[in-house]
Amino acid sequence: MNQQLAGYAPTPIAARMENHGRAMLKVAMASGQDLFARTGSMIAYEGFIQYEPNPPALRQVASQWVTGEGAPIMKCSGDGLLYLADYGADVVVINLNNDALSVNGSNLLAFDAHLQWGVEKVKGMAKFAGQGLWNVQIAGTGWVALTSRGTPIVVDCGRGEDETYVDPDALVAWSPGLKVKGKRSFKASALVGRGSGEAYQMAFSGQGIVVVQPSEDSTDRLRIRG
Repeated sequence: MNQQLAGYAPTPIAARMENHGRAMLKVAMASGQDLFARTGSMIAYEGFIQYEPNPPALRQVASQWVTGEGAPIMKCSGDGLLYLADYGADVVVINLNNDALSVNGSNLLAFDAHLQWGVEKVKGMAKFAGQGLWNVQIAGTGWVALTSRGTPIVVDCGRGEDETYVDPDALVAWSPGLKVKGKRSFKASALVGRGSGEAYQMAFSGQGIVVVQPSEDSTDRLRIRG
């Protein structure tokens, strides 16, 4: 039986963060290298790892996150291997190199605690979304893990002058340097009784990337209810 299951055994550590299969994140934990992760995402660990849900120093930021677009976080520290997942969603690992990323809070799985981060309102969207659209912006050098409902596509917006349009409910992350504006349109869902069908699209332009998942988030963040 051990031979039959050998292909599913943990692989040798190659990086701070890496995939184990498409839907599981493996994090190599070490003293002094704390991690912030989505509360409830831990599925297994080896070694000695401690968890602190909603740390006092971050409660204000976490409360803004909850008020905006995401979920609370927990602080993970210790030595060993930590495995995280989010209901079978695909995991995307990114190694920032003095770079930044703006992430939909519901798609953020984990990130190095030493990275700079905060909850920010997306510029250019307030008039389309009432109180606006909130995202978690992460910057610095370190590791970030995102989730996607299916295999995502990464669109390079710098390849031409045309804007890239994305349904906000399918948006995972983007480069903060991109210009963002909203566009009102009608969706095909109007034909099958899902309210008015009126929706907003986000238009991106400039140099950078946009990460899009092949499944719309059920929160319907910018859709007008009919």
